[in-house]
Amino acid sequence: MRTETVIKLHNTKTRTKEVFTPINPDNVRMYVCGPTVYDRAHLGNARPVVVFDILNRLLRQTYGADRVTYVRNFTDVDDKINTRAAESGRDIGVITDETIQWFLDDMAALGAIEPDHMPRATQYIPQMVTMIEQLIAKGHAYEAEGHVLFAVDSWKQGYGKLSGRSVDDMIAGARVEVAPYKRNPMDFVLWKPSDETQPGWDSPWGRGRPGWHIECSAMSFELLGDTFDIHGGGNDLMFPHHENEIAQSCCANGDDSFAKVWLHNEMLQVEGKKMSKSLGNFFTVRDLLEQGVPGEVIRLVFLSTHYRKPMDWTDKKAKEAEATLRKWRALTAGIEPAANAAAVVVEALSDDLNTAGAITELHKLAAAGDAAGLLASGQLVGLLTDDIGDWAQTADIDLSNFEVLLSEARAAAMASKDFSEVDRLKAGFVDAGLEVRMSKAGVELVPGPGFDASKLEGLS
Repeated sequence: MRTETVIKLHNTKTRTKEVFTPINPDNVRMYVCGPTVYDRAHLGNARPVVVFDILNRLLRQTYGADRVTYVRNFTDVDDKINTRAAESGRDIGVITDETIQWFLDDMAALGAIEPDHMPRATQYIPQMVTMIEQLIAKGHAYEAEGHVLFAVDSWKQGYGKLSGRSVDDMIAGARVEVAPYKRNPMDFVLWKPSDETQPGWDSPWGRGRPGWHIECSAMSFELLGDTFDIHGGGNDLMFPHHENEIAQSCCANGDDSFAKVWLHNEMLQVEGKKMSKSLGNFFTVRDLLEQGVPGEVIRLVFLSTHYRKPMDWTDKKAKEAEATLRKWRALTAGIEPAANAAAVVVEALSDDLNTAGAITELHKLAAAGDAAGLLASGQLVGLLTDDIGDWAQTADIDLSNFEVLLSEARAAAMASKDFSEVDRLKAGFVDAGLEVRMSKAGVELVPGPGFDASKLEGLS
């Protein structure tokens, strides 16, 4: 399937918004850095998943689902995982298998399509060893005390272009590991030794395990080739992870090829503050789901902010998103989607993934009563689909009779000055999980997280 859609993306490497032209339109390739699997995914971990899920959907619609290859990795060998295993007494493989399934379940709850490939680092150790050997042979890496390190000075002309910093500036202000075996403070580990308590693999440099950065270079090369279209992740990965990936891959491949376009999403805040355990505002996706916040609601809150802007999660936004989705699902219930998403929605997404603009257009479609267009357009961005809509089944319950009941009780109370019945009804509605909104314009009952319609029985 081909369309006339022109996609523009902000390329971090060039710092400009460019027309996206795939290397091969019949084989559009994207790699996104995935999680280190030692614990539940926190809310910030979910943002790049949703961002690049949108891009994956747009690419699939534009070029055809069978012409897009999306890869997102799992880092399943890491010191944090080793620490978790030591603390818990559990096997590393059990921990990583469990945590990977947690991640997949939580991201599915947000409506994310699983990538075409989800490689685990431990499955590609031989490829990492081969790439490290190539870097040593070409003079870009060296062995020292059982470690192998990348020599940043060997590619000084290219290192730092993604993040826009020179090697000298980085050295001057760097907080880097001080080790006697490093030739240069900026040199980074490709391979490190493992003791008997740590996972390890045989290599030309002894039993050990890979450094973090080499994983993505080896896996992307194996699955997508030495050059591919898009590499993405959170902007916290730009330096040093992505900078080091570029250095490794370009030096191993012998040219400046690697990812053509680099995309980075901004970070997430909670109620205007950086998410932090010390502030008590740190929570996982599973925490929200178990509190009754539907995954579709989380997704809509995410999409309401452009990916290159900091996203602020608030309870108010979640409540507004839930109310919106209930209205949209009520409007589209029992109808067939239009043949295509609305052109204005596709146009917004094609302009550097302007999801906020796309959501604005969805509101316009709903206001115009275009249910078929709303459904098709919503489904393009992963909303209003059947697989994440179970939470909204209560939207079919007619609350208008209860709104009339409270309105009449309020009118009677205004005359009698006895508000006991109003208070009884309000307390019952709140207990059932309804938000009670009373104004001069009237009464509105809005279902919130955990709405239980059975608790309305006996209130009429």
